[in-house]
Amino acid sequence: MLFASKVAKIFFAGVFFCMVFASFQVSAQNRSKTWPTQPIRIVVTFTPGGAPDILARVLAESWQQSLGVPVLVENRPGYGGNIGADLVAKSEPDGYTLLIGTVGIHAINGALYEKMPFDPIKGFTPISFLASTPNVLVVSKQLGVKNLHELIELAKAKPNQLTFGSSGIGTSLHMSGELFKEMTGVQIRHIPYKGRAQSLPDLISGRISMLFDNLSSSLPLIKAGEIQALGVTTLKRSQAAPQIPTLAEQGLVGFEATSWFSLMAPANLTPALQKKLNTLTRQTLNKPEIRSKLLASGLESAPSSPSELSKLIQIEANKWSRVIYTSGAKLEQ
Repeated sequence: MLFASKVAKIFFAGVFFCMVFASFQVSAQNRSKTWPTQPIRIVVTFTPGGAPDILARVLAESWQQSLGVPVLVENRPGYGGNIGADLVAKSEPDGYTLLIGTVGIHAINGALYEKMPFDPIKGFTPISFLASTPNVLVVSKQLGVKNLHELIELAKAKPNQLTFGSSGIGTSLHMSGELFKEMTGVQIRHIPYKGRAQSLPDLISGRISMLFDNLSSSLPLIKAGEIQALGVTTLKRSQAAPQIPTLAEQGLVGFEATSWFSLMAPANLTPALQKKLNTLTRQTLNKPEIRSKLLASGLESAPSSPSELSKLIQIEANKWSRVIYTSGAKLEQ
């Protein structure tokens, strides 16, 4: 009788667990069907004005009109993007807190930082690739160089006297500089900033020698003649600025460092919500007027499936971990 009683207790406990689990599944499915019923928050891990911020605000404006709920953009800069990403990774997977993912967050920081507050890959549900922009090597007019060869000659003549800025340790802009050092053999000091809003004025004034920046951020200053563009970091010239040569065509064969951006949600988002968000993102970015608007800012939009985004993240993570290892990049420069 005692054995039968224990079996019965185990049986009913199992039934209860299955009922609870099923109720959670039904509840999640119901939330997916009614989404959205409250404001949506898109977290940007850098200061306003850069490419991630531009993309977030384009999505927010379009979604607010089509969904009928407020869509808010929240800037949470710092720690190479980890502060904002950590906030999203630890949020409820209900579709109301989203992240503008970056190559730094998902493909670089995991190899660069000894300890991460979240898993850059497993901590998120991929939604869609959003857009990419070439990084561009720009120099201060006060440096007095007009092309890549003159810059390399000057850097070799003055080891550790020239400086390059970036929008933060671990960003693709920082890694562009490390790759540049590795491929040219020059010794230049890295000066990390919290964002482009701080680094660009220092470049214009000559406080730093050069800067790897998203083309979308520097293009207005390049066109205004306030800074000098020496080359883009993609293998092909950018549609947004075809007059700027690539670094590869100027002798740095194979040099490639693209800043790309994605839409991510916390891990364990339901497949139904993942599909809804992916469809919504595709519809927004495929509008001709939005594609044109982004291209004018140096951003080439290319929405994808979640699986395509996952594959890209893995490829990029493998690439940048090799660069970090061979370059000896450190958190404190």
